[in-house]
Amino acid sequence: MSQQEQAVDIEKVDKYTGDGFVAPEYDNTTVTQKISNIVLRADTPWGWYLAVAVLLPIVGMLGISITWLVLIGTGIWGLNVPVGWGFAIINFVWWIGIGHAGTLISAILHLMRQDWRNSINRFAEAMTIFAVMCAGMFPLLHVGRPWLAYWLLPLPNTMSLWPQWRSPLVWDVFAVSTYFTVSLIFWYMGMIPDLGTLRDRAKHPVVARIYGIFAMGWRGASSHWARYEKAYLILAGLSTPLVLSVHSIVSLDFAVSLIPGWHTTVFPPYFVAGAIYAGFAMVLTLTIPVRHWFGLQGLITTRHLENMGKVTLATGFIVVYGYAMEAFISWYSASPYEGFMMWNRMTGQYAPVYWALIFCNAVSIQILWWKRARRSPLVLFIVSLIVGVGMWLERFVIVVTSLANDYMPSSWDYYAGTIWDWSLYIGTIGFFLFMMCLFIRFLPMIPMSEMKMIIPKHRNKKDA
Repeated sequence: MSQQEQAVDIEKVDKYTGDGFVAPEYDNTTVTQKISNIVLRADTPWGWYLAVAVLLPIVGMLGISITWLVLIGTGIWGLNVPVGWGFAIINFVWWIGIGHAGTLISAILHLMRQDWRNSINRFAEAMTIFAVMCAGMFPLLHVGRPWLAYWLLPLPNTMSLWPQWRSPLVWDVFAVSTYFTVSLIFWYMGMIPDLGTLRDRAKHPVVARIYGIFAMGWRGASSHWARYEKAYLILAGLSTPLVLSVHSIVSLDFAVSLIPGWHTTVFPPYFVAGAIYAGFAMVLTLTIPVRHWFGLQGLITTRHLENMGKVTLATGFIVVYGYAMEAFISWYSASPYEGFMMWNRMTGQYAPVYWALIFCNAVSIQILWWKRARRSPLVLFIVSLIVGVGMWLERFVIVVTSLANDYMPSSWDYYAGTIWDWSLYIGTIGFFLFMMCLFIRFLPMIPMSEMKMIIPKHRNKKDA
């Protein structure tokens, strides 16, 4: 088949809207050509330059915010006497939650042999890496002296300093660093066969050499594939407990305290479900525009979007159950402090924020019971944006309402972030999207090797 005929075939399957996980017209050649051409094309789309031009000033705002914070101190934030935790912890928990979907899609669905993960796992893994990078900024900056962050590590030193192992901050350091390291290795391991393909298809010698270095001598031999599949399976097994452990440890930052609204055993599963919920919403938020702009309808099909909509709906109801349990326990405990905390959330100064999160996280997803809504990219995109906002509001309510109105009414105060709180938060969003733009342009966003494995399966099913 000539290159012109292959281009016509690719253009035809780009409009695919069927129920399969890959368009029937795709074969190994067209999959390789479609995915590698996005990376190796000589002319970068003008839309990519436009996105980078918009995001670079936001990344610059992040740099200015961090620089000013280091020079002046955490006093530039809106923290006060009762609210010692603010945007830094809110955004830390929010970003860590967003990073959970990547590990879930890559590791757990791989162990469960779910083929529908193959079109979105690379994209979700990249999202995990960049989200954890954003999350890691906030605890380091929140300690006030980020240049002494190495004190949190058990390093021999002349001052005989040692981490306080009863501090949740130390738990976070080890949990998040482990999660980031394993996720990064897992992401890179999965790309090695595709990097070898890009090396072989690259026309410029410098580009071929760069991809060749990172391909680590991959030649596609049977011995290479045997070792690769074994290592990939081991990493998937190592990553699976991290989905449950990391956000459980983050939730213990709150649960080990005696603050009303935090001291509850429901937090670990509640936080894990919320993390998966927010993570899948972010995958939809990023995947749907990329699918449209790069014409990937034949590889990221309507069936993929529908499955992600189902997972979002299921995890959303687990989160709603957590909200119901919070309200029930505050009443059933007969504790005046717990009861006031929940009543204050619903009717106090932060009541608009609380009811906004209920609408975003509980009401908006009800449309996903409708199959046509789950198969509509526009509806899923809007719902995913609303859920992303709602999950940030949830973290705000959990952190702020319990601290702003604690045991002593004489110390109550109102908390709202300053311009520096917001600029740091918006700056991390710009950094996250900027890194995603670089990933889309220079690395294969869909795993070619894994897509080729499922083509014969679905073709055989169709023939049968």
